[in-house]
Amino acid sequence: MAATWGGPLLLVGASGLAREVIPLAAEAGRPVLGVLDDQHADLPPDIGGVPVLGPVASAAAYPEADLLLCVGPSASRAAVHARLGPGSRYATVVDPSVRNPAGCPVGAGSVLLAGVAITADARLGAHVIAMPGVTVTHDCVVADFATLAAGVSLGGGVHVGRAAYLGMNAAVRPGVRIGAGAVVGMGSVVLGDVPDGETWAGVPARVLAPRPPVGSPR
Repeated sequence: MAATWGGPLLLVGASGLAREVIPLAAEAGRPVLGVLDDQHADLPPDIGGVPVLGPVASAAAYPEADLLLCVGPSASRAAVHARLGPGSRYATVVDPSVRNPAGCPVGAGSVLLAGVAITADARLGAHVIAMPGVTVTHDCVVADFATLAAGVSLGGGVHVGRAAYLGMNAAVRPGVRIGAGAVVGMGSVVLGDVPDGETWAGVPARVLAPRPPVGSPR
């Protein structure tokens, strides 16, 4: 598979992910018009060799471009998507080294970086980020806006909830469910279900602290 989108690309979020996508786009021969970020005034004039064009709201000024949400935190990525609206055109970027021999579906706006492996009857939602070396095995479901950091391994039948975040090199036992908005720390070994909104870490992983609902006072 290769990076796929219909036209020029506009990256939303001046993040490390954006800098990783830029050379992938160049390799695929696809132009990147620039980067949008609400902190544009505090940024250098270019990121990874492409110009910083202005705030997220200026996406409407580039109707010819496909958008790619490069905002790192899962919940923040979902929030930016809500601002831009569902009618926007979103690119799906898949590194040529990704293995998906069964043609498992990958939702619009997702980014799969080098060495990701997807086996059989798995499903990845929209705006999912899979960093290098992620393994998604049979019957896994990864919901919209989830983030799988580098080296994450999902056993068969794992369900990852909407806007969940799994840290680098986390491993999840087959059949486990990771709740919506949950966070799993790097290097963790998850042997049981993680409830919505909780943060788990360790070997084996255990709850660290509940996370307040989005929009609640802290």
